[in-house]
Amino acid sequence: MSRRATVSVFPGDGVGPEVIEQARACVDLCARRFRFEVEWVEGCVGGAAIDRHGTALPDPSMRMAREGDAVLLGAVGGPQWDDPHAPVRPEQALLGLRKGLGLFANLRPIRVHRPLVSAAALKAALIEGVDIVFVRELTGGIYFGEPSERRTGPEGRTAVDTLAYTEAEVARVVRVAFALARGRRQRLTSVDKANILATSRLWREVTHEVAREFPDVECTDVLVDAMAMHLLRRPRDFDVVVTENMFGDILTDEAAMLTGSLGMLPSASLGEARNQLGAARGLYEPVHGSAPDIAGTNAANPLGAISSAAMMLRHSLAQPEAAAALEAAIERVLEAGWRTADIQQDGCRLTGCREMGTAARRELEAIAG
Repeated sequence: MSRRATVSVFPGDGVGPEVIEQARACVDLCARRFRFEVEWVEGCVGGAAIDRHGTALPDPSMRMAREGDAVLLGAVGGPQWDDPHAPVRPEQALLGLRKGLGLFANLRPIRVHRPLVSAAALKAALIEGVDIVFVRELTGGIYFGEPSERRTGPEGRTAVDTLAYTEAEVARVVRVAFALARGRRQRLTSVDKANILATSRLWREVTHEVAREFPDVECTDVLVDAMAMHLLRRPRDFDVVVTENMFGDILTDEAAMLTGSLGMLPSASLGEARNQLGAARGLYEPVHGSAPDIAGTNAANPLGAISSAAMMLRHSLAQPEAAAALEAAIERVLEAGWRTADIQQDGCRLTGCREMGTAARRELEAIAG
């Protein structure tokens, strides 16, 4: 099996190129220390692609994503592309990549790093030891349902979005979540709105059917509104959480409050396809947005992007030792007191994006030798 990986990289907009640069440098260092090869093939998506090509996801970029072993993506969007009436928007690149690559399972780890407990908005007693993985269904639901349109009729303007799921769509993502829970603390929470929505009643029914395949995993159903409360009242009670597309989008942003900053959070989007390394072909991106207000100021936090790169090493590049070393380096950087502005604490050293990336690589050098 080849040890040479090809990664399609799309730096994105705003702070995207800055944080992706640091993530790439960390992967390159891992490649040297753990003796594998990475070829980077760079393309353009999002707002930058709209400006250059008139579309958020040019055909060459989509081909590049399909041909690589993994995709590393920076945030897209910005105020110059925010016209809600525009026929072309940066976010279309995300939806197009997810759908085009068949990436139906979005993994979002929510882990509270011990050195950052005091940086979070919640009390330390609530969040110490929090370690949750959200599994969000990514290619179905209201974001992809048809029709999705505006209409004008006798009563004026009307907008409609369609929420639809098939049992196959539910079963495949729930099965991913059960398998993940089996390898962790064997507890799965399925979030829905089954008291109101027909799609959620189907979701719950199919989840219970799949649960029979995993008798060793405890499965609990929670309504989404209750889950929003439980996340802030008893977050340590949760291990793996699986939910539909829109609920997952909202809940994972709420869960960022547990970690102190969106800038810390990575994500992996996976499907069923395998790459030439025999691993899952996936897309990796930090959860935070493009933050245009700080773009070009060296103020962005690169740790979410670097953590996303660690997930890429583990899931798509078949390099678990390199992934573990990079994650350990991030922990050491935080323990040493390095902080970007979003996670700044009294007594810690305020640093920039490039300096934080350099500190992470210095710790990685010490770990990997």
